[in-house]
Amino acid sequence: MFEEEKNTTQDKKWHYEHLAKKCQTALIKNNFGAFYTPTCDQARTQVLSMIPEGSVVGIGDSITLLQAGIIEALDAGKYKVLNPFRAPDGRYFAHGRSSIDMMREIMSADVYLTGTNAVTLDGKLVNTDGFGNRVASIAFGPRKVILVMGANKIVPTVDDALKRIREVAAPMNARRHTRHGMGELPCGITGSCSDCRHPRRICCATLILEYQRKPMTDREPRINVVLVGEELGL
Repeated sequence: MFEEEKNTTQDKKWHYEHLAKKCQTALIKNNFGAFYTPTCDQARTQVLSMIPEGSVVGIGDSITLLQAGIIEALDAGKYKVLNPFRAPDGRYFAHGRSSIDMMREIMSADVYLTGTNAVTLDGKLVNTDGFGNRVASIAFGPRKVILVMGANKIVPTVDDALKRIREVAAPMNARRHTRHGMGELPCGITGSCSDCRHPRRICCATLILEYQRKPMTDREPRINVVLVGEELGL
């Protein structure tokens, strides 16, 4: 009996599904496209079904896309993939001029794919960026945006979302960037935000999307969220 109680997998799945479906309903009310998939494999299938072959697909920095196998699937498909975070030898790429130029090119891509830092239970998307390329491409530019996120990023309110970014996402991403030779940041050392003025600060621009206004020329939502009933990303 007690051995069975040690396995909380099913309880977590139930909890994540409950949160994700509630969030999905709220996102749809706010005019976003929203899809729920229980697993990474199903999320990958959903994302690929939304991207026509031959599309120019821009990639935003995202551990979630890597964990879900989405970038690998795109590379194997019939798409032109613009990934400014990958060097020619396949390594994670610290920002250089060629990377910045590609970020600008992505602004006119057919599809933009990335993760999201947090989403609230009432359907608001919250993202913070260093360069601003990710929040810019989400807000405007590419014809379609697909955000993939684990249910662990669902929070009650915008204040909770901002707190999650400062205390969870930013410190862990800072440590990740340090591993790739991009220098140490204060939050990557202390584990919490100190509102630093570091020259390589990674939280400079914050975007809060409360509602999506549909362009007059498109019937389908531009911004789409694929919610996954698993823990993904940072």
